[in-house]
Amino acid sequence: MDRNMHSNLYRLIISQLYYDGYSQMAASLSKMVNEDRPCPPSNKLLRYVTTAYQTENEQQEKGKSRGANEWHTSCLDMDFDADLLPSSPEPALYETIFITAHKDVCRACAFNNDGSLVATGSGDASIKIVDIDRVLSKEHMFSDVEVTQANAEFHPVIRTLYDHVDQVNCLAFHPREQILASGSKDCTLKFFDFAKSSVKRAFKTILEVEPVRCMAFDPLGDCILVGTEHSTLRLYVVDTLQCFVSPVPADQHQGPITDIQYTHTGRYFVSASKDGSIKLWDGVSCRCVNTFQRAHDGAEVCSAVFSKNSKYILSCGKDGVVKLWELCTNRCLMAYTCLGTSGQSRHRIQAAFNQNEDYVLFPEQHSGCLCSWDSRTCERKRVLPLGHTAPVRAFAHSPVQPAFITCSDDYRARYWYRKAITD
Repeated sequence: MDRNMHSNLYRLIISQLYYDGYSQMAASLSKMVNEDRPCPPSNKLLRYVTTAYQTENEQQEKGKSRGANEWHTSCLDMDFDADLLPSSPEPALYETIFITAHKDVCRACAFNNDGSLVATGSGDASIKIVDIDRVLSKEHMFSDVEVTQANAEFHPVIRTLYDHVDQVNCLAFHPREQILASGSKDCTLKFFDFAKSSVKRAFKTILEVEPVRCMAFDPLGDCILVGTEHSTLRLYVVDTLQCFVSPVPADQHQGPITDIQYTHTGRYFVSASKDGSIKLWDGVSCRCVNTFQRAHDGAEVCSAVFSKNSKYILSCGKDGVVKLWELCTNRCLMAYTCLGTSGQSRHRIQAAFNQNEDYVLFPEQHSGCLCSWDSRTCERKRVLPLGHTAPVRAFAHSPVQPAFITCSDDYRARYWYRKAITD
């Protein structure tokens, strides 16, 4: 809201207080907001609120009539649903239903857009692609047994890819095609066509000058953003591998880039860095349009993701705090803190929304548990022990269902799911 709207809002509040008989409180508020004009007693604010509630209730009834299966399409919007109660299951109720193991530390994971596939990457330079439908239909299997010719048709791990020579740091599915991109400590970005089961090697490679830390496809999959140990953010055209950077050096970060994500429209993208800042970029010109300096009090920013409506950015830092940033006001709207934690986090880890943004989730490294909060009220929920024997180093929540994956230095990736309650 602009300044005039704020002024009108304060006048309505003051008039309502006078109308309700709270003269002293009204006078005090007038002084606090420097409102010199007279505000006569009025019931106008109550009428406005009553009308708004009636409209909201009508919209909610229309939403219910469309069916309960559309719950996953909702998103966080503090302007309209600040009082909305969570409709999705609390994360503390999730259970491990599948475990896949690598031969070294597990450091990367990503879901595809429809949540039907998840990929994991490891220090052993391998990548696994897991079919979620097979996981859900084969819960009794639980662990990742060796794939044989006899069980390959039903095994949840549908592809194992090898083409890197060092640790896989990040993964991203193409939004429209059966292509998986991977970034590695070996300073390469590789593209795998996993449509054919026989394919094990990449069909295209980008050679970078520094280890690749993060990447993100644009919504159409025509371009891919790449962040490395270098401070310069690069944009590549997928077909030609032509590279673009901002023409203004001052736009760039001052340290390695830790996370990147596009909005769903591609109009903007966000980046996080070891320099402690979060930057908002124009998706067309690749120019930085806003910078949140010292977003986590100077600590390294580990992740930054947009809400579905692109109104907010959820970030976490090595200060162990998760923050919700409102873009229209350029301010931190909420800070989510874990109970009993102290000091800086040793390792970089991501915070995430659940599928309908009812909850904020964060794997806390000191306790080995998943912390979660009501995204709208900041209310801390029950913790979920994650069962790993080493720190969780990568985390992602499904975009469409109550499920997430955790990747750990214990060489394992655990797939968590909230099973439907049956009588």
